[in-house]
Amino acid sequence: MSTEDLNAIRRLQALMEVTRVVGGDESIQSVLDAIARVLTETVGFAGVVINVYRPQWDDYEAATVVGPGKMVEDLLGATYAASWIQVVLDDRFDRRGAYFIPEGSLDWEAADIGARYMPERSEVADDGAWRPGDELFVPCRDSDGEILAIISLGEPVSGMRATDHELDFLVAVGRHAALALEQAHHTHEASRHRAALEQLLALSTKLAEKVSIESVLQAVCDGVQQALGFGKVAIELMDPDTGMLSPRASVGWPANHEPRWQIPGRDADRLLDAEFELGGCYLVPFEAAVARAGRPAFGSQMRGRGPRAWDRHSLFVPLRDATGAVVGRIWADEPEDRLLPSRARLEALALFAGQATMAIVSANQLEQLRMLADQDPLTGLPNRRAFMRELEHEVERARRYGHSLTLAIGDVDHFKQINDTYGHPAGDRALCAVADTLGAGLRATDGAFRIGGDEFALLLPETTHDEAAEVVRRLYEGFRETAPPPFTALEVSAGFATLPADGGDAETLIRSADAALYEAKRRRPAAGDVLAAGAVPAS
Repeated sequence: MSTEDLNAIRRLQALMEVTRVVGGDESIQSVLDAIARVLTETVGFAGVVINVYRPQWDDYEAATVVGPGKMVEDLLGATYAASWIQVVLDDRFDRRGAYFIPEGSLDWEAADIGARYMPERSEVADDGAWRPGDELFVPCRDSDGEILAIISLGEPVSGMRATDHELDFLVAVGRHAALALEQAHHTHEASRHRAALEQLLALSTKLAEKVSIESVLQAVCDGVQQALGFGKVAIELMDPDTGMLSPRASVGWPANHEPRWQIPGRDADRLLDAEFELGGCYLVPFEAAVARAGRPAFGSQMRGRGPRAWDRHSLFVPLRDATGAVVGRIWADEPEDRLLPSRARLEALALFAGQATMAIVSANQLEQLRMLADQDPLTGLPNRRAFMRELEHEVERARRYGHSLTLAIGDVDHFKQINDTYGHPAGDRALCAVADTLGAGLRATDGAFRIGGDEFALLLPETTHDEAAEVVRRLYEGFRETAPPPFTALEVSAGFATLPADGGDAETLIRSADAALYEAKRRRPAAGDVLAAGAVPAS
């Protein structure tokens, strides 16, 4: 069998090996390694570099290098600007679809395209011999003609420059390599998309189980981050009174640096343009966002290069109610691959946003029902049901951290006489006046409750008995100053119980405070006095 026949067999075997890779489900790196192995072991090049296009940076990276140790050291990981192809794939170097640059035909230093490996120079006698400065490039184009990679070949084992037959074969390998890379990309994206949909579907089924709107919002942020690969995600909701959008949940920001911006709804509406709509989401370039709505409060800092790279874009999907009105937005930023998301990825986000909107509406309705169940309809204060729950919680917290907790229970003295003298509507107004004073005069950490009839309760965390008495005295003085006639002369008595001195559990504190209230009423003090039992009189 002749040498030419053996070479033909080796080439056929090489094509079969690359074809096998095309039909498989190997990773992109496995495909690159297989192609390099074919070119070194079967075709006979001692130096092979596969430069892969990186769309997030609009450049080429030497992702696989096979050859002498110095060559691998110099070239592996080296990057080349996209303009590199205009130099090495110049038409004047085209030979049957491959690009051969003979030694001395290009000023590499002036071209300044990046790292280059030069083997040691040796004497060359044959005009057809490979010279140390020779370069051979084979582009790998996808089905749309876009270059996925460029194979660089050097140091042929034969020591000779490639013949036309060999160039034809290398171009064929390049085509098959492109198919293999394209298939690997598609497989990777399909697998990633399938996994994202499975995660979002699983989360969608769990959203209905969330017991509060805050837990729903946080679950949505976490789900978008994990399933779709965004580093930062935030959900803004519209305040119907002010028309302002502000974040209600987020993920990806450092602790204690969560987003706090407010955006006028009209500014957000300016970005809802069909020009930017893709897959149900809105992907707005930075310059367009600034021109339409000013510099975004949630401006991305991630910058790539090239037409497919993420470059400070704004990506959001509006949340709409049953009438189609925008009630909020999901923002997503910092894609992990630094690329503009595909239509399929955006469609998944938009679909999930629809599911999230229904869960948010449902959770909001549930919270409203819960609020009604926990709210006294006359005064608007939390009722006895809410009081018992919060008391148990505060007792547990005080015991865990060793803090004091004071419970004050009080009522309006001779309240029946108010109803009998002025009528029940007047009695209702009196109770509302007391409730308004309690709600306006307490700290955010305190709690005021109407626990029945004319009886009210105060929960005062991290407050001693004496401090609680002063709080009630101040509240009463405020009531006398602001209450409408004829309620300014109302008298109020209160009893206090402090944890741990007066009890270590909720029931004991209630009994102690009730007993103190009873004693205060029995021993009506003079106006302004405070009894040892803990009563604060209203006159």
